[in-house]
Amino acid sequence: QVQLVESGGGLVQSGGSLRLSCAASGRTFSNYAMGWFRQAPGKEREFVSGINWSGSSTYYADSVKGRFTISRDNAKNTLYLQMNSLKSEDTAVYYCAADKDYSTVVVNPGSWGQGTQVTVSS
Repeated sequence: QVQLVESGGGLVQSGGSLRLSCAASGRTFSNYAMGWFRQAPGKEREFVSGINWSGSSTYYADSVKGRFTISRDNAKNTLYLQMNSLKSEDTAVYYCAADKDYSTVVVNPGSWGQGTQVTVSS
């Protein structure tokens, strides 16, 4: 399996921005579709965004569409999530995920990172 390590979380005011990163190792990064999920306190983990192996196709949850941008740099084995216009309801632990199948990564990916906390203060 591919190993995933997230970074970039933190505390930000409402309306602010953060960029999350996910460093991958152990397998050929470009062989994997990637995704971001999040879990808020007391809630189930939910899908945020997905991207195919080349970056040519992306997919977003309605709640983040127009505010978040997913991207990847296969040369650096890194996935990104640019988060703008953050709201208090974006507060959650954010997880990076990977799967060889794009249709699977947005639903039930096979590999997960440990998560990074994002807290948006109002």
